[in-house]
Amino acid sequence: MFLYNKPKKNAKGNRILVSITVLGSAGPIRFLAYQEDLVASVIDTALKCYAREGRLPLLGSDFNDFILYCPMVGPEALSAWKGIGSLGARNFTLCRKPEEKDKVAKEGDGARKGGSFKAWINKSFSLRVSTH
Repeated sequence: MFLYNKPKKNAKGNRILVSITVLGSAGPIRFLAYQEDLVASVIDTALKCYAREGRLPLLGSDFNDFILYCPMVGPEALSAWKGIGSLGARNFTLCRKPEEKDKVAKEGDGARKGGSFKAWINKSFSLRVSTH
């Protein structure tokens, strides 16, 4: 009996090798992704690979805190709901989202939680060493 193996076609389409450079890290992260995968899922996969490899600096696991840039397309961040293969590029840069000015202003209005360096110095010099 002659066996014929048909090539299996994935329902999602073709896979591509994605290379993501994380700012401050030693080198890029490379993994396979489907062309139709969303940018948000690629960011999530990159963060998981980054953590699994034990790279520094520590990033966290919330993909909503990060944005993905494609240096070949332009300076604007990629939409999280766009397919990763729609741009035709394979090299990307992962960055933290910039903090909003409103959050910084709200944090600055309240009392400081940690105290100040000057208060710590004054307290440490005011300690008295008792002698016998």
